[in-house]
Amino acid sequence: MNNHATLEKMKQLRFLGMQQAFRTCMESNQSFTADELIAYLIEAEWNERHNRRITTLIRAAHFRYQASIEELDFSLTRNIDKNMLIRLCDCSFIEKKQNLLITGSTGVGKSYIASALGHQACIQGYKVMYFNLGKLFSRLKISKADASYSKEINKIEKQDLLILDDFGLQPLDSANRLALLEIIEDRHGKHSTIIASQLPVSQWYDLMQEQTIADAILDRIVHNAHRIELQGESMRKNKKIIS
Repeated sequence: MNNHATLEKMKQLRFLGMQQAFRTCMESNQSFTADELIAYLIEAEWNERHNRRITTLIRAAHFRYQASIEELDFSLTRNIDKNMLIRLCDCSFIEKKQNLLITGSTGVGKSYIASALGHQACIQGYKVMYFNLGKLFSRLKISKADASYSKEINKIEKQDLLILDDFGLQPLDSANRLALLEIIEDRHGKHSTIIASQLPVSQWYDLMQEQTIADAILDRIVHNAHRIELQGESMRKNKKIIS
């Protein structure tokens, strides 16, 4: 069979990894047994599709930062437990449907850590969505006007990991409290959520203002959640992207 015709068929079938590997074999004149060639081509195709899926997941998550665990500053003044973060990086907390609460003053790295863990989740094949909470509420209010609210909520519910950033930065009115309750209730016991906030967890109850809803939300968020309580001064003085 003509090799160029084979390459063209691979392209049409979208076997892009296999196509590139086969082209490399042709150009290098490497000698393979039939079994070795098949294994080589399959491995190349698998890697291509795996990397493509990771790229798609990261793009769909809309992270605030292109963050990575390797770039984190584990300075003692920031109160980061390196061993804990390493354990979180294996994403077993997502498998166990557990939550993570990250608190600390502005600029200490809450959003960056949340984004880094989100990237790690994407690399391991989990579906992730990142939201600034204020922008999420605005988006949901708009969706009610064009009748796409249920679609938005269902999409959020199905994510393996939901990251809600800047929690408590703006007051929660009645509509926002109910929207947050719906999101948390839908995901409780099914999927994991990371919440990043400038406010310590002890102040979240007062933020809700409405006692019944506050009890319902916090009972589902805080119970058995991992916690990272960052300390120290703002890192924006030295790094532009940390917040």
